[in-house]
Amino acid sequence: MAKICLCLTAKTLARNLEVLEDNRKYIDIAELRVDCLDPDERFLIRRFPEMAGLPVILTIRRGIEGGHFVGGEGSRIALLAKGLAYAVMDKRRNFAYVDLEEDLDVPGLEEAARAFGTRIIRSWHNMDGVGDDLALRLRRLRRVGDELVKVAVTPRSVDDVIKLYRTAKETADVDKILLGMGGYSTNTRVLADFLGSKITYAFPGGESDLVQTGLGQFDPKELVELYRLRSITPKTKVFAVTGYPLKVTDSPHFFNTAFKMEQIDAVYVPIPSDSIVSLLSLAQEIGISGISVTFPHKEKVLPFLAFKSEQVEEIGACNTVVASPNGWRGYNTDATAFSDSLLSFTGWKDFRRRKVTIIGAGGAAKAVAFQVFRLRGKALVLNRTVARARNLAQLYHFDWAGFDSRGTDLIEKYSDLIIQTSSVGMESGQDPLEFYKFSGRETVMDLIYKPERTSFLKRAEEAGCRVLSGKDMFHRQARIQYGYYMNKEFPASLISRAGL
Repeated sequence: MAKICLCLTAKTLARNLEVLEDNRKYIDIAELRVDCLDPDERFLIRRFPEMAGLPVILTIRRGIEGGHFVGGEGSRIALLAKGLAYAVMDKRRNFAYVDLEEDLDVPGLEEAARAFGTRIIRSWHNMDGVGDDLALRLRRLRRVGDELVKVAVTPRSVDDVIKLYRTAKETADVDKILLGMGGYSTNTRVLADFLGSKITYAFPGGESDLVQTGLGQFDPKELVELYRLRSITPKTKVFAVTGYPLKVTDSPHFFNTAFKMEQIDAVYVPIPSDSIVSLLSLAQEIGISGISVTFPHKEKVLPFLAFKSEQVEEIGACNTVVASPNGWRGYNTDATAFSDSLLSFTGWKDFRRRKVTIIGAGGAAKAVAFQVFRLRGKALVLNRTVARARNLAQLYHFDWAGFDSRGTDLIEKYSDLIIQTSSVGMESGQDPLEFYKFSGRETVMDLIYKPERTSFLKRAEEAGCRVLSGKDMFHRQARIQYGYYMNKEFPASLISRAGL
């Protein structure tokens, strides 16, 4: 099981101890980033392991490895020596580890460390990518048999992340720390055991005075309580949500909460991907059991499905992919969740005699248009790219338009219900329909659920409209996804007990 290491980057030892104490029950190790300390504080680092009361890694990182030490190399070596000096037989009062980069060659420093049981982490960082033949680099890093080798790289694509997992398999016999930095590789922080990594690094969230040192790090509490990292093994089932840029998703919270309460050996991780082909390759490499598919991949995933549900065939979009011995099986949970949520909110039985404006023409819009048509509504599809609006609208004999004067005129005729399906609005202040003035009689729904009140919804609400966010729809579609993933209905008890 990978140990959780808390990165301590405050300017003073006292502040670092406060942060450590706040997170103590979630961590196994702490890393003291001496390069982040005020200069005067650096003279006191030798006392820190005893003050911390748990194993501590001594690290002084240079700028080329993403660190903040700006002095000369001689000064850095002197500081490392100060941290290791006056070691005692009681190992708890010494640094448990010292992180030395591959190009640092100071035999006296290494001998001093080993003499009193401080283990050397021999590290290599690549802030600009992944590089070639990581397995060979890992094997060559170790100089002496007791060293723990560390490779930290920065994947620029999902294909780079795949290299990490393949490297892990090729070096299964090597005692190592292997991790990815940056947004593409957040999954490697949670799935450290799948990489055979002895340590995964965490950073305390919500602490504005601390220096962020490793992009993609999770808060230790989140790793333990939400992702249950301490119970993850190579046998744990993995599920994921993918999309790009995937800045906003509550899916990990929903599914990991459900797995925890149901005591299911499974974990659900976010995997940003700009290529569905690469994402599916990674899924096969890791052995992912199911994937929630978000923008922009709901249509792009279709050619790779061995099975498409009837709704996927009819809608032309898929948001749920499940692994099977015969290939990927695709389902759509958006359509039913959308109509169930909206009809429950309005009290309507269907959309008969309702004139509806659908904003957007992507995968989510396709699910909405399908349900509006199936439930007897008439609609206008409004999209910046008029050709996409036309292609979707013609399937159901709907009207279509762009964001122009024609579109403005048509909205007036299709304003009983206005449904916003695009990703516009996730960023603060964005309003896809800013040119339209609400009368107050419209019912308005935004499929975005975070923020729960977008600028679009706020403006509609201020005009007196009934408004509905996508939060209820999100929960409904996730419950249906759970059924496909677990091959059983979502437990009704979790709706009331956990708010799912």
